Amino acid sequence: MRDFKDEVLEIIDRDTYTPMTTEEFESELEIHDAEDFKALIKALVSLEESDILRRTKKNKYVKEITSKVVKGTLSMHKRGFAFLRPEEEGLEDVFIPPNEINGALDGDTVLCTLEDSTRGDSHEGRVVKIIEHNVTKLVGKYEGSKGFGFVVPDSLTYNTDIFIPSGQNLGAVSGHKVLVEITKFPNNSNENPEGFITKILGHENDPGVDILSIVYGHGIEIEFPEEVLEQVENIPDEVLDEEKEGRVDLTDKKTITIDGEDAKDLDDAISVEKLNNGNYELTVSIADVSHYVEEGTPLDEEAYERGTSVYLVDRVIPMLPHKLSNGICSLNEGVDRLAMTCQMEIDRSGTVVNHKIFESVINSDKRTTYTAVNKILEEDDENTKAELGDVAEMIQHAGDLAKILRRKRDNRGALDFDFNEAQILVKSDGTPEDIVLRNRGAGEKLIEEFMLAANETVAENFHWLDLPFIYRIHEDPKEDKLRQFFEILTSFGIFVKGKGNKIHPHALQEILDEVKDTPEDTVISMMMLRSMQQAKYSYQSLGHFGLSTEFYTHFTAPIRRYPDLMVHRLIRTYLIEKDTSHQTINKYKEELPEIASHTSERERRAVDAERDTNDLKKAEYMQKHIGERFEGVISGVMNFGMFVELPNTVEGLVHMNNLGDDYYNYNERMMALIGERTGKVFRMGDKVEIEVQNVNIIERLIDFTIVGITPRKKVKEEKKDQQKPKYIDSKARKKDRVRDRTKKPKGKGKQPFYKSAPKRKRKRK
Repeated sequence: MRDFKDEVLEIIDRDTYTPMTTEEFESELEIHDAEDFKALIKALVSLEESDILRRTKKNKYVKEITSKVVKGTLSMHKRGFAFLRPEEEGLEDVFIPPNEINGALDGDTVLCTLEDSTRGDSHEGRVVKIIEHNVTKLVGKYEGSKGFGFVVPDSLTYNTDIFIPSGQNLGAVSGHKVLVEITKFPNNSNENPEGFITKILGHENDPGVDILSIVYGHGIEIEFPEEVLEQVENIPDEVLDEEKEGRVDLTDKKTITIDGEDAKDLDDAISVEKLNNGNYELTVSIADVSHYVEEGTPLDEEAYERGTSVYLVDRVIPMLPHKLSNGICSLNEGVDRLAMTCQMEIDRSGTVVNHKIFESVINSDKRTTYTAVNKILEEDDENTKAELGDVAEMIQHAGDLAKILRRKRDNRGALDFDFNEAQILVKSDGTPEDIVLRNRGAGEKLIEEFMLAANETVAENFHWLDLPFIYRIHEDPKEDKLRQFFEILTSFGIFVKGKGNKIHPHALQEILDEVKDTPEDTVISMMMLRSMQQAKYSYQSLGHFGLSTEFYTHFTAPIRRYPDLMVHRLIRTYLIEKDTSHQTINKYKEELPEIASHTSERERRAVDAERDTNDLKKAEYMQKHIGERFEGVISGVMNFGMFVELPNTVEGLVHMNNLGDDYYNYNERMMALIGERTGKVFRMGDKVEIEVQNVNIIERLIDFTIVGITPRKKVKEEKKDQQKPKYIDSKARKKDRVRDRTKKPKGKGKQPFYKSAPKRKRKRK
């Protein structure tokens, strides 16, 4: 018997749908026997009960208008509730209470009806149909029993164990970390999914298994398929003479690479010359990966599937095999290499007045490091200049040009988030040894400016050609996020003039300048960043808000990012091969939206894996410091407590239960906890002394307790003595400040929503 529910849903979701009778559904679905007709009636009744359809007096079925149906992906929380991430753009996430999930699992595509919300302006819903189970592979710990076993998922949001029947465990024993594939999903919430083990990662206590578990848990494959490795073996180790034909020969042009000491995949090289007219010629040559990764080959398909290289604490999972990334595609010193070059003439205001984009052959004269360049540009170190010879003079010209480009970016209002970035040092067995801060010197900033210039130039070139292309976009902040951020700023005495999401990035940069080197600096910068939309790849040229530029793409890292590889491929198609036929244009119009969406998702996956491994190693590191005291800054305030960030970027939670000297109310507008009896205020940006209380390695959580603080004044005193706030005009490009009085924020805090996680469901079969 057919299940007609999905087919009926497809019909009623059509834009052309008009109310239909049972007979009309029968005709549309070409039903000819009694059993199928009964199944249709059953489907219609089920959709009525789910408030998706409503039957009129004339026995026609209309889409229910009192309860909107939303399709999306379910994102479970470890405490049992969930959020629906709608597919339809513009819709906010929908909160799903634990009793309304109806057997759906984390990652499922579901239909959800919107209900009257009990949470203010946010949406609340109920899962009415599971359309597809998207999570079919999980990493977890195997627990064996006689004749069967269970896999307890590492994911805290997948709170159901997977049943492993007899003979399906691949020889795993209790304590093994495994990769499990689910083959059967439960029909109700009282049953377990069923599956089989596809890979044993090792015992949970073995060195490196913790990182492997995170990698496979995010669906990231480490090993390359055999057919890919076979293809790479046929790629030559040196550039052949016939491969140089038709390319611009830049082998005599003084060219250098600037990278970290331990870098092996050198994918960008630069050359800088001071011209007679006072302008600069900047030549940015990027490894021509697209020459070796041909479209449609196993190597190309694998690179597309990976989307990006993944940089973890103790390893790199490359997008391309090492023979390419560290070999023929790496712009090593003293050897010929194929490149894609963007050559720009830049005037003294930082404007690109002329440019060319072409295929080239280069030969790097010197492999320099950030350390050496920093010594020249920051210390004018004579020994380093003597060691680098005539290259040192070019580096000084490059430093001057980088300052010009930076000044131009600053003047147009590009945002500069100068966050501390942690580097976690680990021993050979993966144990964290120390956490230090990375230093971005003049050399790092120089390369950043040159790569930005090349990316903008390439993007603008293809924007005006109006050909299908792939861009890197950063859309304007959403109005509600901005409004929330501005409200938080008021508690710091900063008001922003202007409404909606029409703010210019220059006004936001003024805020960053205003708080620079204050206790609130990092906190306000992080809040501002969180109010932004995520940058992503797109087939549309929509500009980049954070960089304050109309045109932007990723052109400079094809060894580690597939969109850059795709940009090179498009450059070759349009500019080198001169192929702008209707067939080619239509092909890319069809393919690029999916490529942009896929690579954006792969980028987010890599970022999540990197964050999870960092959090894991930070938790392991802080476990050695339980009972010790550190000074930190309150980086976040919630209704259940506050987060404190230490100078080494480790963040821990001070739970409300551990603030025992008073009962604290959460003031959302002030982003503060206020003592009901004492009036003591804990607010974002406050410096506090904490003691490390507890570390949960599995959940990667660190608990702090407050042991010392120089608190701000009580609320009444604060209101009395508070200075008039500074206003920043959201539309102005110049600083324009006026003064006014503050008002005492209103509203009481809210208590935690859910306090305890639900127990895992396990039913022995």
